[in-house]
Amino acid sequence: MGRLIAVLLFIAVLMPGVLLGREWWLAGGHRAVAAGGVELAEPTPEGARTLQRQAQYGRRVRRLGLLLGVAGVIGSVVMLAEASVFLWVPVLVLGLLAGVLLAETTRPRPRWKTAVPARRPRRSEQISGWLVWTMRAVVAAEVAVTVSQWHTGEVSGAVALAALAAPVAAWVLAEIAMLRALLRPLPEQGADIPIDEALRTWTAHLVTAATTVLALLPLGTLLLRAGIDPDRVSEGFDLLPVALVAGGFSALAAAIAVAAFLLGWLRPVRSSARALTS
Repeated sequence: MGRLIAVLLFIAVLMPGVLLGREWWLAGGHRAVAAGGVELAEPTPEGARTLQRQAQYGRRVRRLGLLLGVAGVIGSVVMLAEASVFLWVPVLVLGLLAGVLLAETTRPRPRWKTAVPARRPRRSEQISGWLVWTMRAVVAAEVAVTVSQWHTGEVSGAVALAALAAPVAAWVLAEIAMLRALLRPLPEQGADIPIDEALRTWTAHLVTAATTVLALLPLGTLLLRAGIDPDRVSEGFDLLPVALVAGGFSALAAAIAVAAFLLGWLRPVRSSARALTS
């Protein structure tokens, strides 16, 4: 009976990760609608130039993030030698996701004329509120778990600070990027509105996905570590280690799933060749 309860608990704790993956799969429909609107529109010359500038800027900053990740890997090798091998992938992923966040946070404003009086879209038109609040909840959970394990001495101060710095910094950048996208007025020309809406949609999903991954990875690692800790296992039947291990697996699997969906959003907004040459 105890094993059945443990299996059911394991499955139940895995469900939030499955639901998160499903929501990001549904967000692909939002991307298809926004991209379809751009394909059907014939943008103004300034709108076409904006698409090209935005795509080029995003690629440049993401490449900078990749270079930062490579530099971090080289630095870890210099400092830790062969002991740094386990840090290569996390440092590289951190650099790549930092590039995504910085690209969207510092993205230049389009140069087209804005509507007078200023009109602004709603947040719900850009991204599902469920995804945004899940990102915030995951960051809060990661902070709570890290601080708890820090206070109990399960992780050192250096590890705790490293686990806190990346998700919190990513969350701040994501909120800034989404606020900039929300407050930017709509363009004056109606032909450029689909482009503007798509750019806002891409920014909101990119920063939300990147922040979610940066919070889920350390959260899953910390939960797994706590679940397999020999000092935590009691002589009798204990469900807590099972829940911690299941939570860790769920967080890591969800991080991989969200990262896979993030790759689809990295493709820039494109318009048809007919529109760009008209």
